[in-house]
Amino acid sequence: LLLRWRRRRALWRKVAEAQERQERSLVRMEAAARRFREQHPSVNMVSILSLPLPELSKKLRDGSLPPDHVFYAYVGKALQIATETNCITEFLQESETQLRKAKLMEKQGLLYGVPVSIKDSIDCQGHDSTLGFIKNLNKPAAEDSVVVQVLKRQGAIPFVKTNVPQSLISYDCKNLIFGQTRNPLLYTRTPGGSSGGEGALIGGGGSILGIGTDVGGSLRFPAAFCGICTIKPTGNRLSKRGIMAGVVGQKAVAAAVGPLAKDVESLALCLRALLSEDMFSLDSTVPPLPFNEEVYSSTKPLRIGYYETDFFTMPSPAMRRAVRETKQLLEEAGHTLVPFELTNVDYVIFNYCVRGMFADGGSCFVKKFKGEVEKGGMGLFFWLAKAPHWLKTLLSWIAKPFVPRFSSIIRSMKENTVDEVWSLHHEIEDFCHQFIAQWKKLNLDVMLCPMLGPALGIGYPAKLSVAVSYTMLYNALDFPAGVVPVTLVTDEDEEELKGYKGYYQDWWDRTLAKAFRGGVGMPVAVQCVALPWQEELCLRFMKEVETL
Repeated sequence: LLLRWRRRRALWRKVAEAQERQERSLVRMEAAARRFREQHPSVNMVSILSLPLPELSKKLRDGSLPPDHVFYAYVGKALQIATETNCITEFLQESETQLRKAKLMEKQGLLYGVPVSIKDSIDCQGHDSTLGFIKNLNKPAAEDSVVVQVLKRQGAIPFVKTNVPQSLISYDCKNLIFGQTRNPLLYTRTPGGSSGGEGALIGGGGSILGIGTDVGGSLRFPAAFCGICTIKPTGNRLSKRGIMAGVVGQKAVAAAVGPLAKDVESLALCLRALLSEDMFSLDSTVPPLPFNEEVYSSTKPLRIGYYETDFFTMPSPAMRRAVRETKQLLEEAGHTLVPFELTNVDYVIFNYCVRGMFADGGSCFVKKFKGEVEKGGMGLFFWLAKAPHWLKTLLSWIAKPFVPRFSSIIRSMKENTVDEVWSLHHEIEDFCHQFIAQWKKLNLDVMLCPMLGPALGIGYPAKLSVAVSYTMLYNALDFPAGVVPVTLVTDEDEEELKGYKGYYQDWWDRTLAKAFRGGVGMPVAVQCVALPWQEELCLRFMKEVETL
């Protein structure tokens, strides 16, 4: 007991030191922004912050806007949003050195002088990638991740790291070290996760471009909840070298790294910069596919599949309306909309996603929490992971008539043999080919899909892991999927929500109805999906939706 007490004290000391570092970071940002304002009182920060990224980067490259004006405008704004939402974990002090070098450099690179925010789990040399774990504190990365290296070669200036939920396997944004991040649009709501710090910072206007990751919706939830845009590319379109994962080594559910920004054109600019020779030479496992300008700028009418529900998570009235209104606008603009029928999403979620990610019964994931002070509200998961196989089977059988979804989760948490894992991977491949065959039979270019929204209240995502069905499907399929905000929750949506029952009418459905409530005025998005390696077509479709 004494040893445990001493160990816990040592852990709490590490947490306190990390929190002090975070506080010092914000003080440094404040000092830097104030110093710049005093030296350059005539600089119009508001007009700089109002420029969209394509216009801003053009002005930086042609020299009409000095990089230090842009940098300190964003440092000041980022500080304000961090104070309001607790989204920044660290200010990257070397960014000021990089800025001084940039002023002397030739104005090369598509992102010359652009300040970029980076998710906690993406390695930046000399800084921790904590994933919200105390054990990862004071373990600075030896080198930049490939994505950060390419950003720097393209002239961008990574300037802050942003908050994540503990372990990344969550769509909220809270950990024991840095605490809860809040939604900049409504502080009682979650910003989404796991790239929640990015969503809050960009949604609040404190960053113009951010980089995050996605293994079940971790880019798309923050974008949808904070009213911004993102694209989750095909898993291997951008390098994941130097990026920490929540569950290492699993191949069933494809993780991806991608950009977040206020508009689609900014995402396209970022992908143009990243899909360069620099990336292909730094990581030869990434296919050398440069950005296809012809596909992105095409204006030919699209044939678009759509669905309003996956028949697993009942959409909120605002989600359904978002898809219907977008479908109507697309039809009026001359595109063809074709209904697409989704089947067996429950099987995909439980058997491919949950079972695929935790094929070892969750033991590898549980080990990550060993020695941590807190388990991030995952008590039931931990109990299930440690329970013997016979007990899981018995509980699953007892629960099936009353709570079928809970029964399915218990069943999918069993430990698999190697043979069973290979068989599962083969089954997922078959499912992917069947999905593509259905897509091609309808001769589709892209797909319009619902996106969970509005933002849930803080703390609700931990109780509603089943609500990831709309996003996680496209990690299992490994299709590129983007998010575009299209509407706001109305009073009529809120009134209609009173009749929300859900498809299973279980505890999860009742909890989701409560989580949706009180969202009037909050953004609601749609998902835009394309076939693997068709990021440019996905962005072209997103641009169309955004424009309409």
